[in-house]
Amino acid sequence: MPPLKVFYPPLFNGEIDTMRRKDREITDRDTMESILNDAEVCRIALADSGEPYVVPVCFAYGENAIYFHSAPEGKKMEMLGKNPRCCVEVDQSSGPIRNDNPCAWEMRYQSVICTGIARILTDYEEKCAAMNRLLQHYGSPGHAFTEKEMERVCLVKISLDGMTAKQHGY
Repeated sequence: MPPLKVFYPPLFNGEIDTMRRKDREITDRDTMESILNDAEVCRIALADSGEPYVVPVCFAYGENAIYFHSAPEGKKMEMLGKNPRCCVEVDQSSGPIRNDNPCAWEMRYQSVICTGIARILTDYEEKCAAMNRLLQHYGSPGHAFTEKEMERVCLVKISLDGMTAKQHGY
């Protein structure tokens, strides 16, 4: 796999944003991919005409892409049709790190944020592979889908162009 491109999106003033807490930054690609492979929920952030929208989805990660399934219609799919650029977030947490002073509590977590371009999959073989990737992410061995089954579901591939990650307490 090519070297990871750590991507910080530009700020509105044209400067490049950097991670403030360098002591919590994860730069190892294997660790980032492990978090992506272990997480159970993915949140996809979309925007249309300046209106933000975040939606949790079942997902799978592989080949530098996020895959998810959806009904072919609805707000999420409508927004992706207008603007395929999106942001993805996954995280894992094992709870707070307690302190005698409640104001000093912190959270034990690992998170990954990715950016990319979404594309609706139309090829039968590609859709089957994506759906089986989803099933395997959640512990199923996979399934031989019929074309009729694949016609009823929409599968989306987000090709990633940037990834950052951080952790605390791990």
